[in-house]
Amino acid sequence: MSVTTTRSAPRAPVVAGGPLLGSLADLLRDPLATYLRARRECGDVVRFRLGPPGLGREIHGVFSPEGVQRVLATEASGYRKDTPFYQEVREQIGNGLLTSQDADYLRQRRLVQPLFTRHRVNGYAEEVADEAAALAESWRTAPGGSVELVGEMRRFALQVVGRILFGTDTEEAVAVVERNLPPLQTLSLKRGLAPVKAPRTWPTPANRRAARYRAELFGLCDRIIESRRDGGTRAEGSGEDLATLLVRAETAEDGRFGQTELREQVLVFLLAGHETTATALAFALHLLARHPEERRRARDEVDRVLGGPGGRAPTAEDMEALPYLTMVVKEAMRLYPSAPIIGRRAGVGTEIDGVRIPAGADVLVSPWVTHRHPDHWADPERFDPERFTPEAEAVRPRYAWFPFGGGPRACIGQHLSMLESVLALAVLLQTYDFDGAEGGDVPLGAAITLIAKGPAWCRVTARVG
Repeated sequence: MSVTTTRSAPRAPVVAGGPLLGSLADLLRDPLATYLRARRECGDVVRFRLGPPGLGREIHGVFSPEGVQRVLATEASGYRKDTPFYQEVREQIGNGLLTSQDADYLRQRRLVQPLFTRHRVNGYAEEVADEAAALAESWRTAPGGSVELVGEMRRFALQVVGRILFGTDTEEAVAVVERNLPPLQTLSLKRGLAPVKAPRTWPTPANRRAARYRAELFGLCDRIIESRRDGGTRAEGSGEDLATLLVRAETAEDGRFGQTELREQVLVFLLAGHETTATALAFALHLLARHPEERRRARDEVDRVLGGPGGRAPTAEDMEALPYLTMVVKEAMRLYPSAPIIGRRAGVGTEIDGVRIPAGADVLVSPWVTHRHPDHWADPERFDPERFTPEAEAVRPRYAWFPFGGGPRACIGQHLSMLESVLALAVLLQTYDFDGAEGGDVPLGAAITLIAKGPAWCRVTARVG
């Protein structure tokens, strides 16, 4: 990372907040709206003040695609995951791919990368289609013909990642994750933003709850790993589950994962492996249900490729034949990125967009904000899959859209997420028509991931072949 700061460069403007706590209350109450307001009122590089004068701290927000590219890609080595929030996440879920740095991260990435080649990921397509068909079948008895998309897609994505990662242990995995992961996220956010916090060793109610959540999640991971060491593999499908492959992963340079490392990788895959897909699917269906013309185009494309109701199941080879459906998924990820905020800490002083970023500054970039930047997205709140034609993508800045992060730490599972989202959406559109007239906007929040704070109801009607 080159040092380009000059004394003449101005500091970033401070986002208006309360006289005592600055923006802390706003970020805890409604972080997404606060970040949007900050860019609108103060520009592409801003400062948030958190906590009382003398005891608080500052966070710099960087919202232009060019600034995001510098933080995540071109100067990535100078921006580290040393922020208070990432330190909290590291304490809660361990030092896996999501939170590790330097030699630890490079070693983990080298060991895990062979598990996510395109060829291996494509081998999971049959299981994705099977789980989507099972979900579609379950909707035939939905009370009143209505389904709640957020919960249904979360359970579906957990079923898929459980089947791929854990083989036959999906039912226990789904229950444990649903019970423990959301409250652990919320606790991490509160501690990550707090200017002053109790030491983790103190037996406060919050610390005791966090320890209980971690213990249950770690216990699940340990049981699965032990079963794989005993030779267990998934009962269905032609390949091996990822947990088995993780246990066996080894290179001459990097050795093998130890028990703690295995647990931490499995837990990261549980978190990251279902949240992106669940969010993309829930909101893609939510948007299609409220936009009849786009829904018709997506359904017609699926019918041409798969044969309509009663037709064949989709395969990985169908991805290229479903370009409009892929555009729908990308547009859903633009409007509802599963990771709306990404944090880093500046290793040295620099400038971004003419504004000085001091060494040691906490820096955040935000897909939620940049995906709505009016300089790059006309009428940014409007649902329009045509934004992702090849021609439109070619003229847009690379980091105007980055739901999977970017640079050397881009999400390792992004191809799996896209495959799962497109194929599952194809099965559901093949089987049902959707009407979202009964549902309004979904209230949202943010912690490690985007959080739906209310339901997304949709009426489903089985299509007749």
